[in-house]
Amino acid sequence: MPGSAAISVQNVSKTFGDTQVLRDVSRDFEEGRVHGIVGNNGSGKTVLMKCICGFLPPGAGKILVRGRQVGRDMDFPDDTGIIIETPGFLPNLTGIKNLELLASLRRRVDKEGIRETIRRVGLDPDSKKPVGKYSLGMRQRLGIAQAIMENPSILILDEPFNGLDKNGVADMREVIKGLRTQGKTIILASHNQMDIDELCDTVCEMDAGVLTMVK
Repeated sequence: MPGSAAISVQNVSKTFGDTQVLRDVSRDFEEGRVHGIVGNNGSGKTVLMKCICGFLPPGAGKILVRGRQVGRDMDFPDDTGIIIETPGFLPNLTGIKNLELLASLRRRVDKEGIRETIRRVGLDPDSKKPVGKYSLGMRQRLGIAQAIMENPSILILDEPFNGLDKNGVADMREVIKGLRTQGKTIILASHNQMDIDELCDTVCEMDAGVLTMVK
């Protein structure tokens, strides 16, 4: 329900060597809303997302997802779809084969569900083209399909429109609007102000590891 925090970041700091990349970040991300994070490359956006997903441990502070602490109560938050940086796929397999392999790990989506998700992001589930021959935009669409195929209630999307042409961006914005109407909780980082303006209910800015509310 809107109003309660799906994700709670509490006094999180992170340092790599002598460089502090997150500085005492605290923020509650409410259930059922799209939360935008803007900021330059190197500002700390991706590191924060990796901490939320359990890929990096915070140096200080803690992160709760649905009341359970990442890295203590669970290694990775369950029921979460993620796209961070360039999606990694097996280049010699087709898109659908890659997704079927990933889906076999948790068995939460059947083959027809995977086919439907591939169509939803504008790809052809019957294509015989291996992912190694995909354009950057096609690979990005497949990455979004991977993130949403198990119908997770939380999505962490770091620059999900990278490599997409104008039509691709428009298509994927519609996908995210559809997810918002389903009540998903989405954290979205984007360099494009139009993405943020059109899709996000709240907006934060990350600058030199400090997170501040904008909207």
